[in-house]
Amino acid sequence: MLWVILIVIGYLLGSIPFGYLVSKAKRVDIQKVGSGNIGGTNVSRVLGFKWGAFVAILDVLKGAIPAYLAISPHTIFGVGVFFLNWQIALIALTPVLGHIFPIFLKFKGGKGMATTFGVLIVLLGWKYFLIWLSAWILILIIFKIMSFTNLLMASFLPLIFWISSFSLAYFTLGIILAILIWWAHRENLERIKEGTESKFKLKKSI
Repeated sequence: MLWVILIVIGYLLGSIPFGYLVSKAKRVDIQKVGSGNIGGTNVSRVLGFKWGAFVAILDVLKGAIPAYLAISPHTIFGVGVFFLNWQIALIALTPVLGHIFPIFLKFKGGKGMATTFGVLIVLLGWKYFLIWLSAWILILIIFKIMSFTNLLMASFLPLIFWISSFSLAYFTLGIILAILIWWAHRENLERIKEGTESKFKLKKSI
């Protein structure tokens, strides 16, 4: 079954720890510095904005590629194959699961937000994605706390999925993604409550 194969591919692709690999190439163990997270935000803090942005783009692609394959028509034995919304939602979920629980790093990965961005670009379409992204950027500019921005905007994922598709499967995907992102940010949430969470700053690349 093709959609099952895409689920496996999506998870394995999501499990590729680009932040860890890029940092290792720079002779830095990203899991032992900064917040210890392998995502673009921590890479940016440790190695600089250029490398953090590079990692973030790769993590976005991890989410976009499986989602794009899920919504694209496929041909098997000359017969066109289209996936149902719930199948698309499952395929789109797997790279985020892979990023947060990567098999290549003993299931200790990133926060999942950049990979979720990739999923949103494909499934929401540009119109709704730009609305959501604009709100994300505005919140980040105002509060300058990446984790707070991610948590707040993750909470709106079920709503934006519903408005853009009126699909119960996509709405459920939004709920699951929001739960995963909140779970992955649980340590950040504690620091936010204590007022000790780091603010997002651009650092010169090394």
